[in-house]
Amino acid sequence: MKKILVTGAAGFIGANLVLRLLRGSEPVEIVGLDNLNDYYDPSLKEYRLNLIASSASEHPEHSWNFIKGSIADRVLVEKLFGENEFDVVVNLAAQAGVRYSIENPDVYMESNVMGFYNILEACRRHPVGHLVYASSSSVYGGNKKVPFSVDDRVDNPVSLYAATKKSNELMAYCYSKLYGIPTTGLRFFTVYGPAGRPDMAYFGFTDKLRRGETIRIFNYGNCRRDFTYIDDIVEGLVRVMGRAPGAEISPLAALGRNDKGGVPVIPSEAKESVIPSDSERISSAAPDVPYAIYNIGGGQPENLLEFVQILQEELVRAGVLSADYDFEAHKELVPMQPGDVPVTYADSSALERDFGFTPHIPLREGLRKFAEWYKEYYA
Repeated sequence: MKKILVTGAAGFIGANLVLRLLRGSEPVEIVGLDNLNDYYDPSLKEYRLNLIASSASEHPEHSWNFIKGSIADRVLVEKLFGENEFDVVVNLAAQAGVRYSIENPDVYMESNVMGFYNILEACRRHPVGHLVYASSSSVYGGNKKVPFSVDDRVDNPVSLYAATKKSNELMAYCYSKLYGIPTTGLRFFTVYGPAGRPDMAYFGFTDKLRRGETIRIFNYGNCRRDFTYIDDIVEGLVRVMGRAPGAEISPLAALGRNDKGGVPVIPSEAKESVIPSDSERISSAAPDVPYAIYNIGGGQPENLLEFVQILQEELVRAGVLSADYDFEAHKELVPMQPGDVPVTYADSSALERDFGFTPHIPLREGLRKFAEWYKEYYA
């Protein structure tokens, strides 16, 4: 049975990844780590953990063990790795939020830099088959070239959060080069969906509209975001977990099968065309370094005003707001906030080339699922 560590397991992406693994046909042993901090309402994290516990009880062929703790706790991380032989480590634990990093820089250095260093050191002392970690589209900063490609230079972050994520990529490359640790960084683009982070725009807008408050639309609405639904993010994660850089298809590819034993991570009939040589697939790295970076984004940036329009229509449809709600009276167009960028736009061609997958769930479908969940959760 393969053993997988998921840090940030009570977080939005982490919890959905664990749920997906628990529904897989290949038995796995999952260890989850999360400090359950109060950056946002911890009850939402408890809700996700309850969903995981329920799913684990329905799938006894898998193993699930949750540990409350921080990746910044070096003693705990060392103990965790010393007591387990992890095949795959997925590091999703991080202090998130661009604007929050301007006001509270210390927590970003503690979690995103020192915490990630602890994970890398543990992987060095206790070798793992593959370290997959969360980067962010924010590393592209004020990049004027669109869509954003993993081959673009990312040397001009506009927030400390972005700088910490870029530092993760550099640290991972160093450990891959020096110690041969296979690492893959994933640059996520504006992830959304049911039970997401309340500090994200779609969730925060919904909360304020429901309370009759005014929502603030930055840059006077002249922003475009590459929204990526949570199921697409998890699908990309699972596929990437199944093969480390520089390796052929591993037994972990079975993680990509659904609960009915469906299609494997890399369809056998597509192997020849999907899997290029190492020198072709590892962007910005020497061919002998087991290191890779991928974007995971929909590749269809949405105008913020259009996004708000779709959101309000779906909130009305789900019954969160009344059909006669006066949206215009509750919208305010304001200047750009420090640390924000006007456009995010993913070029996910490398992900499609290497793993045969591109995010595809449209914004309306994703916001509809969020609105329906919101109605049920807050009813």
